[in-house]
Amino acid sequence: MRKKGISYIVTAVILIAGLLLLQYNKPKNINWFESYVSTHTIPYGTFVVNDLMENLVFKEKVQQVHVPPFEFLADMPSKKGIYAFVNNGVFFEEAELNRLLEWTAEGNTLLIASEGFEETLRDTLGFELGTRYAGFEVTQDQEHRLENPNLKSGKTYAYKKESFVTVFEAIDTINSVALATVELLEEGNDKKSREVTAIKSPFGKGEIILSTFPKAFTNYFILEDDNREYTAGLLSYFGQEKHVYMDNYYKSGKSFYTSPMYIFLNTKELKWAYYLVLIGGLIYIIFEGKRKQRPIPVVKPLQNQTLAFTRTISDMYFEKGDTKSIAEHKINYFLHDIRSRYYLGNVTKEEEFYKSVSARSGNSLADTKSLFKLMDELRSSDQVSEHQLKQLNNLIQKFKSKNDGK
Repeated sequence: MRKKGISYIVTAVILIAGLLLLQYNKPKNINWFESYVSTHTIPYGTFVVNDLMENLVFKEKVQQVHVPPFEFLADMPSKKGIYAFVNNGVFFEEAELNRLLEWTAEGNTLLIASEGFEETLRDTLGFELGTRYAGFEVTQDQEHRLENPNLKSGKTYAYKKESFVTVFEAIDTINSVALATVELLEEGNDKKSREVTAIKSPFGKGEIILSTFPKAFTNYFILEDDNREYTAGLLSYFGQEKHVYMDNYYKSGKSFYTSPMYIFLNTKELKWAYYLVLIGGLIYIIFEGKRKQRPIPVVKPLQNQTLAFTRTISDMYFEKGDTKSIAEHKINYFLHDIRSRYYLGNVTKEEEFYKSVSARSGNSLADTKSLFKLMDELRSSDQVSEHQLKQLNNLIQKFKSKNDGK
């Protein structure tokens, strides 16, 4: 039976080790979260476009902004250039939007790539948004196109990852210019419809560029086929002579993680080291817990409170100075002990009684008479002095010591 148990344990260990090995060598799952963070290399991060702008296109003119626009533009005259916002949703507070529009009107450029815009901005620029869906859990064949004839406007850039796209349903055709469109198959037929996805509008001395397709700035879109040309076409409206301020505040993802567990769980080696520690601890608890006996509690025996109670009562009498009562209690207790120990009847003052007590207790007849005489005197007197009480106690102790053989 013992050998069979060991074989079961070995088999279980081998199976667990094999499972851990398979899990360790399994390819890492792709994170499709739409973070738009400039340092993220996941498909929907924006590391590639920021790296190209900082190292190839604009070089030292790019500045990463990690504070809200209202705070960043507190000193507006010193900030000149292009302020770019890229996220799946960018919605400003009223005071913040007013400061951005005021900054733009002074001759700067504002770029917002988002799938939604607040109502105040829509009313200010006179446009409306809409969404085109392909269907439930059906990917949409999107063909994006740049409308500027100098930017290869005849070429299309495919994107087939999403089931919807946000478009401009209505724009101010007098003041706004379409920069990019998307071609979609109409429902129920093979015809394609063209919808506007990017516009440019003048605002004061500056201009505002809006795009409803922020995924054009993500790693996945740029690295797919020749789609980088589409993104480069949108960036060409910036102009290389201006400073570019890239927003990192309005992002769906986190630029850094404060939890130390993120480092363990996001690193393959550390994650499995952490799992092995947990499994080892569980195995230790299971096997070690069976080997050791539970501690036996120490039960203290009940204490004999008779002696303590007697001492307490005697102290009460002694503190009150009631030596008469103490003497009576000692005499009564002594007589009860004499009757029960020597099997005597009533206590009398006859000679035969004294002789019997003397013989049975081992005391002399004179000592016996002397003790009983003192007890009679103390019982008949009204008061007992402390000296008499000590004398009674000494005679009783002496009498008992002879009986006990001490």
